[in-house]
Amino acid sequence: MQPRRIARELALLSRSQITKNSDTLAGMDLNSLLLAAIRTLSSEMQETLETAAAELQRGDERLLSSDTRAPELKTAKVMVREAIDLAEKAINRIGRCQELPEMLQLANQQEVREYTLKILQAINRRSEDIEQVITQALEGWTLDRLARIDRDILRIAVAEINYLGLPEKVAINEAVELAKRYSDEDGHRFINGVLRRIVEPKF
Repeated sequence: MQPRRIARELALLSRSQITKNSDTLAGMDLNSLLLAAIRTLSSEMQETLETAAAELQRGDERLLSSDTRAPELKTAKVMVREAIDLAEKAINRIGRCQELPEMLQLANQQEVREYTLKILQAINRRSEDIEQVITQALEGWTLDRLARIDRDILRIAVAEINYLGLPEKVAINEAVELAKRYSDEDGHRFINGVLRRIVEPKF
C-alpha cells in the first residue's frame, strides 16, 4: 500500500485515542500512533463481540420459548444471523490489528508518520471550519448523529482537500475506501454523497 493510504488509515484509527494538542502531537513517534490505532480496533472488536453475544443470547431465549411458533422462530433466526454478522465484523477487526504493523514494515515509515501527523494536525487546527463544511453538506443529519468513524472519515477528506492539497476526486475515492473497510454496510455510499455535495460547486 502507498504510504499516504496507510497514513490516512492510521490517522483515522488513532484519532480517538490521542491528544488533540497539536504541539504534543508533533512529537509523537510512529509506534505511539500504531499503538493508538490498535487500541481503537481492539476496543471496537470487544464492543462488537459483546453485542454479538447479547444477540445470540436473545436469539437463544427466543428459540427456547417459541414452542416452534413461526413468528418467534423467524425473529430468533434474524437475531442469530445478526450475531453472526457482528462476530464476522469483530474477526475483521482482529485482522486489521494484524495487518497494520505489516503494512508499516513494507512502507516508507517516515513518510507515513509525517503524513499521519499532517492530517491530524490539520483536523485539530481547523476543527471548526472542517465541521462547518461537513454540517452544511449533511441533508437531514447533524454531525453528532453520525457514527464516530464516519465523522472522522469526513474530517480527514475535508482536511486533505482544503488544507493538504489532495485533489478532490482522489480524496473522495480514498474516503470511500476507508468507509468500505471501517464503516457499516451503507457507510461508503453515505460518505460519497456527503463529499460530493461538498465539492460539487467546484466540479
